[in-house]
Amino acid sequence: MLPVVGDSKTEHTTDSTVNTPNIDTDKENEKRTSDLSPRCSLDENSDIALSDSDNEHIKLIKAKATRTAEKEGNSNDIASMPPKNENEKPASWPSLPRKDQLFILALARMAEPIVQSSINSYMFFMLRFFDPSLSDSAISSQAGYLAGGFTAAQCITAMIWGRVADKASVGRKNVLIIGLLGTLTSTIGIGFCRSFAPALFFRCLGGALNGNVSIMRTMTSEIIREKKYQTKAFLLMPIMFNVGVLFGPLLGGWLQNPVHTFPRAFGPGSKLGGIEGVGWMLKYPYALPNLLNALLLFVSLFLVILGLEETHMDRQHLSDPGLKLGRFMARIICCRPRQSQYAPLEVEDNFHDIEMTMPPEYTKETKNSYKPRAKLPFRRILRRNIIATMVAHGLIQGHTSAFQNLWFLFLSTPRFDPTRPNPPDYTPHPPFFFTGGLSLSPVIIGTAIGIIGAMGLTLQFGVYSWVTHRLGVLYAYRYALALFPFAYALAPFLALFPTKSESPHAADGPWIWIGIYSLLLLIVTGRTFALPSSLILINNCTPHPSVLSTIHGIAQSVSAGARTLGPLVFSAVYGQGLKKGVVGMAWWILMIEAFVAFGASWLVYEGNGHEIRLEEDP
Repeated sequence: MLPVVGDSKTEHTTDSTVNTPNIDTDKENEKRTSDLSPRCSLDENSDIALSDSDNEHIKLIKAKATRTAEKEGNSNDIASMPPKNENEKPASWPSLPRKDQLFILALARMAEPIVQSSINSYMFFMLRFFDPSLSDSAISSQAGYLAGGFTAAQCITAMIWGRVADKASVGRKNVLIIGLLGTLTSTIGIGFCRSFAPALFFRCLGGALNGNVSIMRTMTSEIIREKKYQTKAFLLMPIMFNVGVLFGPLLGGWLQNPVHTFPRAFGPGSKLGGIEGVGWMLKYPYALPNLLNALLLFVSLFLVILGLEETHMDRQHLSDPGLKLGRFMARIICCRPRQSQYAPLEVEDNFHDIEMTMPPEYTKETKNSYKPRAKLPFRRILRRNIIATMVAHGLIQGHTSAFQNLWFLFLSTPRFDPTRPNPPDYTPHPPFFFTGGLSLSPVIIGTAIGIIGAMGLTLQFGVYSWVTHRLGVLYAYRYALALFPFAYALAPFLALFPTKSESPHAADGPWIWIGIYSLLLLIVTGRTFALPSSLILINNCTPHPSVLSTIHGIAQSVSAGARTLGPLVFSAVYGQGLKKGVVGMAWWILMIEAFVAFGASWLVYEGNGHEIRLEEDP
């Protein structure tokens, strides 16, 4: 460290603590100063000149460090962060802040998968009701169009809704309300359809108006800003998705065609049904589950309007009529006085003579002086880490959605019968050339769905936070993706497991169920850690906070596109595999995609959400 040269009264210190002047030290410092004179050419203002030189030197060092950090994908803020405390405990559910806001978002998130999974339980029968003359293959094709219509429309519009939500004139909450209204309209419309074309229209309408998944993720990240809570907060969305997927098929299966499902309540001769049964239920047999789903969506919409706060930074200072109405209703229901009322202080009366010095125009000037934050141009959004994160995300969504479709097809595919081979004159040659599924009934398949949901919820509540706290989000994400290729490679071999019953009867016995549960454990474990971690990485790869909703919108478009193509492509490949006598064809191609997704994850790094600094930033 260079000594500072001042006047003769300046006291100098050495590395040790000295409280009084020292003559020897003064002489030594003078000698050092004289040694510096040829290089620095210092005069009576030499201390100022030396300070400026040091400052320039420090600036150069900082600039070099900044460039190095940017090359490594880190920002200046990361370098200045305090070291992580290894003994710090992970955040718990009770410690989460803003539970009221998270509850509203979680309920809105749960309502949508209930609606989407409910229709899957009766879609085949609804399409047959539309046109009884259709063959099973034609109905399967229509079911694919009906399922893909929602995600295809969502793929086109999700990024647009993300951009709209980033606008200060609209905000997050209004886009969320539009999405819930669109889903509500779509749900009621499908319930009262009597042909395929209107049903397809309402499915596409629901997808086109729905960018809610990306908006909910954005709002979650803006409500919970501390990273130690983000693991729990972002886990809420997949948990609610699993809850919806668990209960949606049950509601749809039980409530569809209620005149036949509950004849004593709604059928002919019942108290409600009269002579022929409930008329509107006979005319619209799939309206009841959709009406119940619409009621759940309406409750979510009601809570969003009255209780959810806007998280867009440029709209937080604006008045929200919905919030005001919600607080007014809460005061009436709970019989609470206004929180802004104060009790009088017991002080002397002369305090009323004090005059306020604040000018009356203060509030108005404060609001008018608010300046919107700087916004990153769209052309600067697509950075290397964002592209890598989106590619990995699309591959993950593609193979996980394809698995769901292949899994139910495989479980319901008839077993290979040597007495009636299909294809004709076919002889299996394991370990690769074999065909057939497990021929399970819908009731057994439904049980397997419930087990998947139960496993997922158990892992999400019990293990996820502990593992991500020990490994970190990025490594938990990568290790989880390594499980999928093994699961997909082993899945078709369930057809070769020993069973108690002979073909063509359904496969059963302990070995079959041990294989099913082991395979599902791999899949559910991979999903439990990969999908929530993927959401956190998408959120943190955002280059600037002003485009956070846009990034989530892009992610939802990528996800919707992958979830549209995955089932369509791999269902076709699965059918070709059955024709050629290789039931594992689709599974092993899916294994390759999962392996590519695992490789792509090593190109992803965890950002900090603010890697680009604009001149207008504070």
